[in-house]
Amino acid sequence: MALTTTLARTIGAGRTRTSTLGWVLRGAAAGAAGSTALNAVTYLDMAVRGRGSSSTPEQTVEALAGKAHVPIPGEGEVRDNRVQGLGPLTGLVAGVGVGVLAGLARAAGFRSSPLVGTALTTVGVLVAANGPMTALGITDPRTWSATDWVSDLVPHLAYAVVVRTTMDAFDR
Repeated sequence: MALTTTLARTIGAGRTRTSTLGWVLRGAAAGAAGSTALNAVTYLDMAVRGRGSSSTPEQTVEALAGKAHVPIPGEGEVRDNRVQGLGPLTGLVAGVGVGVLAGLARAAGFRSSPLVGTALTTVGVLVAANGPMTALGITDPRTWSATDWVSDLVPHLAYAVVVRTTMDAFDR
């Protein structure tokens, strides 16, 4: 197989000769694994501290639906249940999306030290998760307490460690 067969193979060819699409799919898988780690750490924190779940994902769904002029179907409890289901899905989309970006970076030949890669992935997923909520006025990280920051940072760091480790394993 020649490296110049297609543009995808030329761009995506690395040590493993994986195509760009191959890296995108690996990134999506790594993002899904990272999202699972993030959720596990979050639920563990909720169980240990006895804290409730955040309502910000549901508020984000409501705000995005309003901005897009797309009604969420149903009334009362049925509509509320849809919003409760859509909220966590936005987090999964962000997690898989950041994984896809990591895959595209790998396809382009970007490699970094584990510490730098984990830091970049952490920042990326924090922006992907909290950016829309901040832009919509649902939350303001400038007002968060130290506990709020730790509660948000630790699960996102777990996400980044899993994504980075998974991508490194794909690169071998």
